[in-house]
Amino acid sequence: MKKVIISLIIITLLSCSKKASDENTIKVWHVQNVGEQVLIKERAGERFKKENPGYDVEIVALKDNAYKTQIQIALGANTPPDVFFTWTGGGMIDYIKAGKIIDLTPYIAKYDLSNRLVPASLLQASYEGKIYALPVDSTTIAMVFYNKKLFEENGWTVPTTLRELESLCDKILAKGIKPFALANKTKWPASIYYMYLVQRIGGNKVFYDAANRVNGGSFENPAFIEAGKKLVEWVDKGYFNDGFNGLDNDSGQSTILFYTGKSAMVIAGSFLVGTIASENPEFLNQVDAFLFPAIEGGKGDPRELVGTIGENFYCISSTSKHPDQAFELMTKFIDDQSVEELTKIAKLPPVKGASIDSPIFNKIVAAIEEAPDVQLFYDQYLPRELAEVHKDTLQAMMGKTITPEEACKQLEAKALELLGPSSK
Repeated sequence: MKKVIISLIIITLLSCSKKASDENTIKVWHVQNVGEQVLIKERAGERFKKENPGYDVEIVALKDNAYKTQIQIALGANTPPDVFFTWTGGGMIDYIKAGKIIDLTPYIAKYDLSNRLVPASLLQASYEGKIYALPVDSTTIAMVFYNKKLFEENGWTVPTTLRELESLCDKILAKGIKPFALANKTKWPASIYYMYLVQRIGGNKVFYDAANRVNGGSFENPAFIEAGKKLVEWVDKGYFNDGFNGLDNDSGQSTILFYTGKSAMVIAGSFLVGTIASENPEFLNQVDAFLFPAIEGGKGDPRELVGTIGENFYCISSTSKHPDQAFELMTKFIDDQSVEELTKIAKLPPVKGASIDSPIFNKIVAAIEEAPDVQLFYDQYLPRELAEVHKDTLQAMMGKTITPEEACKQLEAKALELLGPSSK
């Protein structure tokens, strides 16, 4: 009998110990799931534990598609991890309105992070004057990447206006080379071209108002239609390689055109630099970049960028029992050690002074410092179902199966269905 009682006591003590341990475990979900990226997060967790011996850390790296499903299930059941990553924009705003994440503004002030982080990164993580996510990991800015060797051999100069860009494209075509390499099977690559045209024509407010259903915003605004017409015009002129809607960007079918000199330029996120560095490091010496040029008579500020300042943004769930410790752990993801480790693998965190020894990255840093605003990629900003309609209609429009007007009408109809009418 004594043995049974002793065994029960031991089991109870172990159970209580485990429960206490679980209660003091900060759980993190993220999608930086490749090689060194995983280890950087784990080492940050170890630094936190060393400074907070009463707490444990459980950091889980998930694949993108698995994460999107699992986080929705967890949030729906009110069992999310303490810390989880999100893209900003519409998805983050949905979390805010549903009360799923907490306001991080006081923590940003407590740790004086507004003086550590690039201002545009905190702006991207803000909603109605409050900050709800911490920008971490890498900065991705879309630019026009070009083959320096081709430009030098032919005396081509970097354009500063859309008219100059189109004149350059005509000269490139005359040499039997395609101006732009595009593989749009996955639909998002062409969206980068479209976003810059919309921004330069109408400014970032046009998209913000349409996506957030405010100020009478609509996806049938003339800026969206005119941007679509310009892309179709470029298709008709032959500015893109043949069969672009059937080529797969993820398998390198656009970069091979760029590497072989069959296309002189490509508009893409700065992640392209890392891709080239790993696939074709010798070619990287031939690559340079410039910002998408201004449009004559356009309302958009040519300093404004398309991209993401932080790539992954980290939130604290409203169900977390230890928000103070959770935020302290998050700061380890952008401390000096993490910044050094990230830059070594060509990841540029949104921290002031962070740099990578590369002329292209120097341009990216300079552009970010001068940018009054950075437009998050549409397919990340919009709710998932609406983002799919955007990509589907854009691909169809560039394939000339629907007109720009029809594409915008379909997108606006879906926005009305999902988000309701725009307020005046």
